[in-house]
Amino acid sequence: MIRTPDPDDLNRAYADRDLMQLAFDYAPIGLVVTENRVIRDSNLRFRDMFQYSAEELLDQLFVFLYPSEEEFLNVRHRGDETLGKGNLYWDERVMRRKDGELFWVRVRGHSFTPDDPLARAVWSFADLSALRPYQPLTRREREVFSLLSEGKTSKEIARILQLSYRTVEVYRAKLLKKFGASNTAALFSSLGDIEGEHVVSNAAG
Repeated sequence: MIRTPDPDDLNRAYADRDLMQLAFDYAPIGLVVTENRVIRDSNLRFRDMFQYSAEELLDQLFVFLYPSEEEFLNVRHRGDETLGKGNLYWDERVMRRKDGELFWVRVRGHSFTPDDPLARAVWSFADLSALRPYQPLTRREREVFSLLSEGKTSKEIARILQLSYRTVEVYRAKLLKKFGASNTAALFSSLGDIEGEHVVSNAAG
């Protein structure tokens, strides 16, 4: 959906050079400002992407935009180390629209408070669903996928999950088949040509 501001408001903003709110509201990417993972403001693209009104999002904890509370807890501190160093953080994860559809997004974040990275921050969200259709994963597939993304070997994953090496290899093979990849490197390449550390598995199990 393409939105445009009221012509009078647009002309007034340009005449007064008061363009910051205009840029935020109509940026071609979803933007949201948070405080301790609570949404304090969001722009039109973000609201359209997730199918919520401004009132429905305001002052809400981010958890309801994830497939489950488990998925939210799994990723909420993922970027703390990077953000705490004053760097930009990004990853790609699965989130949920109001109608229940799960879809891949690319998330980038900047913290205003590096000493407490999630205290106050701004995030951008890009909808990747047109490029990467969502593939449902079981809980075990999600766990194996997440550990593979951290660079763990099948033997290490087997030890962590208390599974046999052969069982982990079966799950790995299923993941490769679902994403049409020939090996683990190709698996993450198929997820946007990014490295595993930037992939967060958030599919409902």
